[in-house]
Amino acid sequence: MNTIADLRRILAATRTIAVVGLSPQWHRPSFFAAKYMMEHGYRVVPVNPTAREILGQRSYASVTEAARDHAIDMVDCFRRSEDIPPIADEAIAIGAKTLWMQIGVVNETAAAKARAAGLDVVMDRCVKIEHARLFGGLNWAGVNTKVISSRRPRHLFY
Repeated sequence: MNTIADLRRILAATRTIAVVGLSPQWHRPSFFAAKYMMEHGYRVVPVNPTAREILGQRSYASVTEAARDHAIDMVDCFRRSEDIPPIADEAIAIGAKTLWMQIGVVNETAAAKARAAGLDVVMDRCVKIEHARLFGGLNWAGVNTKVISSRRPRHLFY
């Protein structure tokens, strides 16, 4: 389990994120998360063998191929849990600092192997949500509408 301090440290130390399974479709969660991270100063390296370019960045067929052109700090996985072991192996091989598995993605075997190799591992969490929660980005894209509040309104909105 990752503490708030762990997540803060990981996100503060990360500069380049290889997003495995990044979709070129604007309405997919991977696209939205990657765009958010780019807007907040991170370099995003798409890893999707079916796309040539995503979010204006060249897309790579694998993490290993992406690592030839970029120093990757974090490998962020938008893949099924059973697809994680070879991605973890690549993350270890390229010297990434963090293996991050998105919400719903948990692979204890791959996590243990990555931890044994010295990587930080985060499972079942969204990098965008955690960044917004810990670094004040909840107002991005209209999430903070200021409509819901614990304060009683002085007047009705209608």
